[in-house]
Amino acid sequence: MYKLSYAHGATNIPLLGETIGTNLKRTVEKFGNHEALIVPYQNYRATYNEFWNQTTEIAKALLANNVKQGDRVGIWAANRYEWVIVQYATARIGAIMVNINPAYRPVELKFVLKHAGITTLIMSKGFRKTNYLDILGQVRGDCVNLKHIVVIDHDWISFIESGLSITDAELQEIEDGLQFDDPINIQYTSGTTEFPKGATLTHNNILNNGFFIGERLKYTQDDRVCLPVPFYHCFGMVLGNLAITTHGSCIVIPGEAFEPEAVLKTVQDVKCTSLYGVPAMFIAELDHPNFNKYDYSSLRTGIMAGATCPIKAMRDVQEKMNMKEVEICYGMTETSPVSAQTLANDPLEKRVATVGRVHPHVEIKIIDPATGKIVPVGQEGELCTRGYSVMLKYWKNEEATNKVIDEARWMHSGDVAIMDSDGYVKIVGRIKDMILRGGENIGPLEIEEYLLSHESISEVHVIGVPSYKYGEEVMAWVKFKPGKSATEDELYKFCYGQIASFKIPKYWKFVDSFPATVTGKIRKVEMREISSRELGLTGRDARETFHEDERK
Repeated sequence: MYKLSYAHGATNIPLLGETIGTNLKRTVEKFGNHEALIVPYQNYRATYNEFWNQTTEIAKALLANNVKQGDRVGIWAANRYEWVIVQYATARIGAIMVNINPAYRPVELKFVLKHAGITTLIMSKGFRKTNYLDILGQVRGDCVNLKHIVVIDHDWISFIESGLSITDAELQEIEDGLQFDDPINIQYTSGTTEFPKGATLTHNNILNNGFFIGERLKYTQDDRVCLPVPFYHCFGMVLGNLAITTHGSCIVIPGEAFEPEAVLKTVQDVKCTSLYGVPAMFIAELDHPNFNKYDYSSLRTGIMAGATCPIKAMRDVQEKMNMKEVEICYGMTETSPVSAQTLANDPLEKRVATVGRVHPHVEIKIIDPATGKIVPVGQEGELCTRGYSVMLKYWKNEEATNKVIDEARWMHSGDVAIMDSDGYVKIVGRIKDMILRGGENIGPLEIEEYLLSHESISEVHVIGVPSYKYGEEVMAWVKFKPGKSATEDELYKFCYGQIASFKIPKYWKFVDSFPATVTGKIRKVEMREISSRELGLTGRDARETFHEDERK
């Protein structure tokens, strides 16, 4: 009988049956004099004792401003030390922190403020050229639940002072009444054709996920972890902050937002041992003209996640940045987020070509989307996750919840994956990203990986665009390395005879950057929209612009 694509993360290490505040307190008691948080651009440093006291101040301030357990507190800011303090302070009183994307504009902000019923908003005055106060002014009148606004740049000190009336005993009483299954975080997933959905997560969800990520990375009190990834996303606040504080390591913030050279300088100056990023971030760092100026000898590990990792990028990170133990993580916000992770001692082939094996205390399976049946190993299907990490629900959206979490509590990812006989999982695309050309199902990743072997190409993303004759045609967006280039004909000849002819891109677009979210995830939906518009390819209207290109 064949082996099915199912795996369970058996482990002797138990789940943490405690709240985030209780866990942080244990870390403080053990590593109080170790540094917890370093933010060079804000001239900020704090030990765990100091960090604990600062979360206490903000927790008391929230209580003094009538924030109760279960109330929603919005945080709208890019990466800064105050963001981290708010994350732990809200958890300590059982308030539900709502992460607000720094890139939000009026319509998106209003939706989240109203949908989550945010009563207190902690925000920066702006981000880059965007004035948050102006945006908030446009929508505040429609947000009747919003009672308190704290502008970090102006109000932080006075906000802390407002909590002086709250005693330690009052705060302790609140903390003693919390349960680890209480919801304490709402993260809104990106919406493309509809409004975002609020993944509702508990202490148990994200504390344990962070802990086991840190376990696999072998974090100790001696690690310093550079986080250029945004905190509003799970990558920053779970893979980052919670993986770090559960092990007494140090959080290092290189900047308000990602800047390649700022990251490289911070790694050198703070002697970071670990570095995070989506593949596009690591590629930007490797390609930076001043890359060789900096010292990476302190690095040993890190995480590359958030998007499919090109094999070449992974090898370059290991060899050129000294990150011999860099690991890949796979997951989604709705699963807190990590479901699979590589290990530092995995064979190189597994570390560069897969997302590893199932996480501790988690189940994964790969199913036929049409039948729901588990597929044999080696066969493509949809990856599903079950266990402690699956979110409670989408906030105030039962219909959307029921579409992705089935009766047996399996979370359906929408990702196409393959499991091998050893349990390693390879992500081969999104169900929605699959290109359907003349009856052929084409996975973009295979084409992207091949094109990245071209000496002139730095980054490439493949999409499907409308075709009257075939349904869809393959298109590649290409970014060249500095000082390098190639023509369409040269790239066609590079592909010809090496990959199947129907997989060779018909259309090419040479770019300096790609549409992306703040987290660095490439927005292929937007790429398709742009390409279809530029090429005049809109469904059946493509009849007039389609032409056969029989290159020899």
